[in-house]
Amino acid sequence: MTGKTEEGHADVVGMWVTADGHIRQELRADGRYDEARGGRRSAYTGLYTVTGSHIDYVDDSGFTATGDIRDEVLYHEHLVLYREEQQA
Repeated sequence: MTGKTEEGHADVVGMWVTADGHIRQELRADGRYDEARGGRRSAYTGLYTVTGSHIDYVDDSGFTATGDIRDEVLYHEHLVLYREEQQA
């Protein structure tokens, strides 16, 4: 699965942020991600795939990372990210 919600896969599309707001990771529906760090926009960009509640990342520079969704929290390597609330 790439960036889309299918039965049995976590819905990950949206903005995920650290508690202090320093890191913002947008997981887009097209299977791409864009991660900002502090004032540095698009610090990391690449592709992601979702299998169940597990996420595999491949950065455009070639390095890989993983993450897991547990209890609506994204654990991405050493980071803990929370889904950003969307305002209506």
